[in-house]
Amino acid sequence: MATIQEATRPPHRLDDVPGWFPVLDQLLFDWLLNRQEAAGMRGDLLEIGVYLGKSAIFTGRHRRPGEKYTVCDLFEGEAPDDANRAESAKSYSALTRGRFEANYRAFHEELPRVLQGPSSLVAAEVEPRSCRFVHVDGSHLYEHVRDDIGAAHELLGPEGIVVLDDFRSEHTPGVSVATWEAVLNRGLRPVCLSTQKLYGTWGDPAPVQRELLAMARERSDCHVSVQEAAGHRIVRLKSKGMPAPAFPLSRHAEEAAEPAPGVPLPAAAPAPAPAARPAPRYGRRVRRVAVDLLPPVVTRAIRNARAARG
Repeated sequence: MATIQEATRPPHRLDDVPGWFPVLDQLLFDWLLNRQEAAGMRGDLLEIGVYLGKSAIFTGRHRRPGEKYTVCDLFEGEAPDDANRAESAKSYSALTRGRFEANYRAFHEELPRVLQGPSSLVAAEVEPRSCRFVHVDGSHLYEHVRDDIGAAHELLGPEGIVVLDDFRSEHTPGVSVATWEAVLNRGLRPVCLSTQKLYGTWGDPAPVQRELLAMARERSDCHVSVQEAAGHRIVRLKSKGMPAPAFPLSRHAEEAAEPAPGVPLPAAAPAPAPAARPAPRYGRRVRRVAVDLLPPVVTRAIRNARAARG
């Protein structure tokens, strides 16, 4: 993962963008979004909490014509309460809207719709039941996460997917409480767990779980287990050195590969000189011709002498 200091140079690859987006989650985002698209499911995309844009850039590649993509973050704006203000100052002091947009534009021609402010804005700005995929990665405070999950429920279509980040990190107990509260009391049904994120739906998780298990069990780089808890079937996945899904390079990488205007292309290397042809071997042929031109008596004498030596 790139550091904040490294991020001052334009990103060439997705991994150059600072952020926490493990390879397993890249695989799951890609697989789930591709599955929706293959099934003909249409709907908008939403990300709450974008940091410097790593997962937002990845998700934006799945926006199709006619679909909306909305992201929401405080960026450098004013937090709605003291606890959120302290959280932002501690963990996100380097985050600005300008840096997010610069990173996003490095990989996409068009920005998503950006809501700058607390995540409470989302419910009023995004149409109910309009989304097929919602990624919640904003505040780690229980009250905010609880409300973000409630907003996701209102905004997702019947078979839409919500992804809840940091649901089991030791420094985010508020996310853990809000997540499992939603599972136990608010109708959220887990689809799968990665090391960092819970993937869920308020629809039927069984069809997507069947296909997900089939995909994961065919891979040698993914550990799979299935557990039952409180009446829920939970699929657990863990990377075993899996590679990241292919993702296009940024425009900065493409520009770096092109010669600057006015700079001549390097001269082509000269063609290698043709190898020297070996000198013809004339000796035996000359001797044979000479023998043939001698008088018959001399020729017979030479041949008899050769035969005697042989």
